[in-house]
Amino acid sequence: MNVRPVLIVEDSDEDFEAMRWAMRRLGRHDPLERCCDGDEATERLRDRDRPWPRVVLLDLNLPGTDGLEVLAFIRRDPQLRSLPVVVLSTSASEEDVNACYDLGVNAYLIKPVNFEQFTEQLRVTLDFWLDLARLPEPPERP
Repeated sequence: MNVRPVLIVEDSDEDFEAMRWAMRRLGRHDPLERCCDGDEATERLRDRDRPWPRVVLLDLNLPGTDGLEVLAFIRRDPQLRSLPVVVLSTSASEEDVNACYDLGVNAYLIKPVNFEQFTEQLRVTLDFWLDLARLPEPPERP
């Protein structure tokens, strides 16, 4: 069975570990894949031999290709454009929020500083995207 992962695009080891810890605390055992920068994320998403992610959790402030560019890449690619993308960012900038929605992000969440709030935010997000929402099937491979 080919299990589809949650793709986390996050350069901060601390934030990635916080996500993993929160998911374990929530009793979630979803397979995770991590890309540490935008270039790695676009390469990962181009690789049609790897499982299509169920959802992408995307940081905006990434080294190299930033999160907005990764989001634009996903929405331009006919094979990827239906992939759910949730931005998790420390930026509360209206400009960032608007830019993400203009590019077709599915949700924009501001990372709370409080770990309890972060865990609750992650629970609501994953419960919705992985348990409630009907997600698109991966495209046929050429």
